Amino acid sequence: MDREALRRLAAGVSDWGRSALDFFYQPSSLAQIGAVVVCYLLAMGLDRFTRAPIERQARRIRGAPGILRIVVAIRRRMRWVYFVLLLWLVTLIDVAAGGPRSQIVSVVFKLALAWLVIAVASRIIRNRLASRLITLAAWSFAALSILDLTTPVANVLDQTAISMGTARISALLVVKTVIVIAVALWIASTLGSFLDARVQRSEELTPALRVLIGKILKIGLVVVALVIALASVGLDLTALTVFSGAIGVGLGFGLQKVVSNFISGIIILLDRSIKPGDTISLGETFGWIRDLRARFVSVVTRDGKEYLIPNEDFITNQVINWSFSNDLVRIDVKFGVSYDADPHEVMRISKEAASAVPRVVESKPVVCWLTGFGDSSLDFILRFWISDPPAGIANVKGQVLLALWDAFKANGIGIPFPHREVIFRTPMVVERGATGSAQAATANTATFGKSDVAE
Repeated sequence: MDREALRRLAAGVSDWGRSALDFFYQPSSLAQIGAVVVCYLLAMGLDRFTRAPIERQARRIRGAPGILRIVVAIRRRMRWVYFVLLLWLVTLIDVAAGGPRSQIVSVVFKLALAWLVIAVASRIIRNRLASRLITLAAWSFAALSILDLTTPVANVLDQTAISMGTARISALLVVKTVIVIAVALWIASTLGSFLDARVQRSEELTPALRVLIGKILKIGLVVVALVIALASVGLDLTALTVFSGAIGVGLGFGLQKVVSNFISGIIILLDRSIKPGDTISLGETFGWIRDLRARFVSVVTRDGKEYLIPNEDFITNQVINWSFSNDLVRIDVKFGVSYDADPHEVMRISKEAASAVPRVVESKPVVCWLTGFGDSSLDFILRFWISDPPAGIANVKGQVLLALWDAFKANGIGIPFPHREVIFRTPMVVERGATGSAQAATANTATFGKSDVAE
């Protein structure tokens, strides 16, 4: 912007300031300002007086979260509601009295009404920061329109520009671009979420295909929104080809893991190796899949922890999907009994005990096999099936083991524990008593090494 433009801008601001001071020094203007201040003080008092009754009525709203959200937004701004109503009454009284139109009261009424409507309407946006930014931007534009300053401010922003070759980038162009891109992305995000919700409710598609279609819709809408927004503000998209290529090379090196996880996520959705609701084991993590994202998979464990595992790990590592083809899972329980027990009776009793556990599938028979003659016990393995692996594996094992304990105890079958027999080769004297009296006890040895112990 050249010096002549700056001089004209400074002169315009100075003239506007002198006119504003002359206007506010008039007695009618001071009276209007006083009326606005009185209305605001009365609005504060009414807000404090009616706060508790409105909150009691709001708590009675059930089953309508959208309406409750709007009611809460209005309740938090009841001061502005009363302020707008009082200014409106002042305007009606002024018109009914036949006096001159109160310009200050009218302007403040429009500004307060615009702020109230925009602040309440922005509550549909759940992101608090985005909601505040949109409220501020929308009200600023409304205020400029009410004060008839839209054209002067636009001219000033357009004159503030820099030239890059043949391109001219002004502050007005930057502001328009930011606003248009923000609105386009918000529309694309809202429309993408709506379409994704409709796709997720489709029972004709598999869960993995629903997730894939939803992600493609969201990404596609965002790309289209960006292209339309940039084209609408007059930017030449062909000029961005070289620049975007250089950025693409830099992102390719700097975001290798991000791109790898994104591609891995697409592969997972295409081959349908995992899907929401599957019970999986990956390393030390055991749980069920809650959600598939573009970069990670959300896995919830039995203790309530939610692990965000990168998609690449599901491609490069070994994954156990307990419910890939069906929900039936076989579980093995190993146990041992005393050599005094009859192995045929042990197998019969153990199968009956395991079949009585509620989570054990009845359609698949429980089997029990003798697997070996251990040092202290007869070793068995018990195999049974369950159809609800998301409910847990360790807990059903515990239930079966407890049923075996009760059945063996009822039938007199002992569960041995490891024992060792130690032989002493030389005599040993054991002294006891506080006065030093000794009792001689004959043993086979007093000291022994590792080789002197026989099992």
